[in-house]
Amino acid sequence: VQLQASGGGLVQAGDSLRLSCAPSEGSTIGTLIMGWYRQAPGKEREFVAGISRSYAKNYADSVKGRFDISRDNAKNTVYLQMNSLKPEDTAVYYCAAKRSRSLLEVAPIRDRNALDYWGKGTQVTVSS
Repeated sequence: VQLQASGGGLVQAGDSLRLSCAPSEGSTIGTLIMGWYRQAPGKEREFVAGISRSYAKNYADSVKGRFDISRDNAKNTVYLQMNSLKPEDTAVYYCAAKRSRSLLEVAPIRDRNALDYWGKGTQVTVSS
């Protein structure tokens, strides 16, 4: 499964942005826990948000209340709505996924070393 993220860009602090992630043609996200990670220059890649097959959500503390992850299985797409953006949100954002038989679990998406699929990133730059 190849994941493709899109929607990044240059915005000002306080603005909003929505990222999208879709798999390659012929693949489906229905059996996957989906998530978003980000990596700022000089820093490790970090977890941002995850969503289970049954729409349970999990967020990093740094984005709680500002970001919202969602999925539309019919459109085979995962979204990350980012509101009240801050300069410290500047990073390359990556879509990621993990195969799961469970409808409920979302925690496994937080283990970046155990994920099954990664997408190419999309740059988000927030100016002050």
